[in-house]
Amino acid sequence: MPHLKSLSLKPEARNLAAFPFNIPLLRNLKTLGFDAAVTFLVGENGSGKSTLLEGLAAAIGSITIGGDDIQRDKTLQHARTLGQKLKLVWHKRTSRGMFLRAEDFFNFSRRVNQLGGDLQEMKKEYEQHMSGYGLQLAQGSAEAQRRALIAKYGEDADAASHGESFLRLFQARFVPGGLYLLDEPEAPLSPIRQLAFMSMLKEMIAQNAQFIIATHSPILMAFPEATILSFDHSPARKVNYDELEHVTLTRDFLNNPEAYLRRL
Repeated sequence: MPHLKSLSLKPEARNLAAFPFNIPLLRNLKTLGFDAAVTFLVGENGSGKSTLLEGLAAAIGSITIGGDDIQRDKTLQHARTLGQKLKLVWHKRTSRGMFLRAEDFFNFSRRVNQLGGDLQEMKKEYEQHMSGYGLQLAQGSAEAQRRALIAKYGEDADAASHGESFLRLFQARFVPGGLYLLDEPEAPLSPIRQLAFMSMLKEMIAQNAQFIIATHSPILMAFPEATILSFDHSPARKVNYDELEHVTLTRDFLNNPEAYLRRL
């Protein structure tokens, strides 16, 4: 059973006119139900799917990966404002999980490498101010943290491809029973890596995880028994996979690319 049952906009928010409440999706937002372990939010750029996902992350207080803490990130001020106006209904509330935006992921390997370097520098600084058993304890703690990073993400987080790093990150940060909010996770993933990611989703769902994912990927949207909410409708509504323009356009293009390329 999914952890988060539904979300809706608090009545007082319907009179607000500033961003993000001026987005048509939010002006017409009714209750969005999450009745599956995986829910996809789909729609054209600007439809509001990422904004709603960010507001949900702020309302929950999700841990962010790669970027600043959600309560301090200057780019998420609108999300905090929206989060305060969302009403969440839970089957069973969980504090586990994370929020990940594609743009934040690309900062992740840099931050991991920087932290590893900082831990190395700390070991050297301890030698200037400590000695004996105290020095051994302090350096041992720093080295243990550095080795824990290596065990999770490798000696050099930049050495792997973005797709490999993303999958490694997800495996490392997964906790059973969590709620995972993902904004365009397909960005660093090739088609074959997207299939690998779907296999990971299946394994995680078996461990009581729930996923709400904003995506443009027809591959990810095909995940079995997922709910697809289209934000190209106002209010947003549940749709079938074969109804999606993302799917029909991609299928038609692959079947006859020349018909589309002639129009360029």
